[in-house]
Amino acid sequence: MGGRWKINMLSYLLNEGKLRYSELRKKLVGISERMLIAKLKELEQDNLITRIVYQQVPPKVEYELTVLGRSLEEILTLMDKWGEDNLPESML
Repeated sequence: MGGRWKINMLSYLLNEGKLRYSELRKKLVGISERMLIAKLKELEQDNLITRIVYQQVPPKVEYELTVLGRSLEEILTLMDKWGEDNLPESML
């Protein structure tokens, strides 16, 4: 579960519940489309997120945490708190 993007994706899904692909893309400033697709596939293969496809036009795809993904809540919350507690003074 290394890398900057996966942790951010999991945090957004933890806080928001379900997110559409386009909503995730907007929240992850600086991520390329290729990277976003790759990281979503990896998280899905790791059984941390579920991809929900709605059969409609235009296509609608949402992502949400699985039970295993939600089990990371305490870890993600602690990492977020640690980050806030250790922000450099220049960022305050």
